[in-house]
Amino acid sequence: MSTDPHPPPASILVVDDTPANLRLLANMLRDGGYKVRPVSSGEMALRVVEATPPDLILLDITMPDIDGYEVCRRLKADERWRDIPVLFISALTDTADKIRAFQAGGVDYVGKPFQFEEVDARVRTHLELRRKELALEANLTRLKELELQRDTLTHMIAHDMRSPLLALQLSVELLAELVPGHDPEAATLVAAARTGAAQVVEMVSQMLDVSRLESGKMELHREPADLVGIARAAIDTLRPLAAARTLALAGAATAPAAVDGDLIRRVVVNLVANAIKFTAPSGAIRIEIVPTEGQVRLAVTDDGPGIPPEQHNRIFEKFGQTAAGARQGGSGLGLAFCKMAVEAHGGGIGVESAPGRGSTFWFSLPASPAPT
Repeated sequence: MSTDPHPPPASILVVDDTPANLRLLANMLRDGGYKVRPVSSGEMALRVVEATPPDLILLDITMPDIDGYEVCRRLKADERWRDIPVLFISALTDTADKIRAFQAGGVDYVGKPFQFEEVDARVRTHLELRRKELALEANLTRLKELELQRDTLTHMIAHDMRSPLLALQLSVELLAELVPGHDPEAATLVAAARTGAAQVVEMVSQMLDVSRLESGKMELHREPADLVGIARAAIDTLRPLAAARTLALAGAATAPAAVDGDLIRRVVVNLVANAIKFTAPSGAIRIEIVPTEGQVRLAVTDDGPGIPPEQHNRIFEKFGQTAAGARQGGSGLGLAFCKMAVEAHGGGIGVESAPGRGSTFWFSLPASPAPT
């Protein structure tokens, strides 16, 4: 973002009902290169702010019509002016007066009689703070715009890719039926193509679902379901990928909940598939389901490399991955999808992990539907 090498002088509104003080302060600030608007009452100050908002306000407290505290409170109550820095300049020196000034919304307090060098230093400091604050706000707005553009582009690409990918997946399934059973090499190649096609289709589905969940456009089809049965179906789907790894389901025999069964099954598939990725070929993965009062909790525990605590929140963000996850070639959307899907049901999700100690990914759901 380009910046103006010669920005206009900062505008300062000076409010004081004593003409000598007003004149002295205004002249000093003009000599310092500021654009100054002096006024002698609180009512006039509010009218000036309404017409031409200044960059900063120097405000006396003791004035006949509206005192400085009330002027500041009115400014801070209006979202259009609340961010304008207000510096009080007053002969009141009691601590209680200073506290009232800060409670009204002032950012600084200078006692009278004042030294102009002190006033100038404080003015420059608060103008610079305000400038940096505005720059941060502009950058944040720009980042949000870029994120929206990225998400829109991702959604468009994923939407256009889905149909040809589904056709490819169907073709691979048909090809698998034509491969002779006595040709192990061909069968291995077809199995790899089958797995790859399914993974890419799932990635595209995650992109579209994350977009719909974010925008609130995904309708949940809640029905009475058994979370244990959903977990068993997910495990059966993934068992061929587990190879020599142990997949064990423990806990309750049944765990009723009113959920969108397909959405929650995909959450379980994501968590178990991640555990398979990061577990050694001879390792073990434990899925445990525990009903509690009003809740049902599912946890997937692996004995993989673990995740540093500082990355626990990041991995649930869109495109947020650990270095190990990036090496596995994931999209960085799986856990973001899980988080949004669980929270859409009124539940919560998290991870307990540390380097070298494996990971436990868990989510909890209301045993009965939560209010939308």
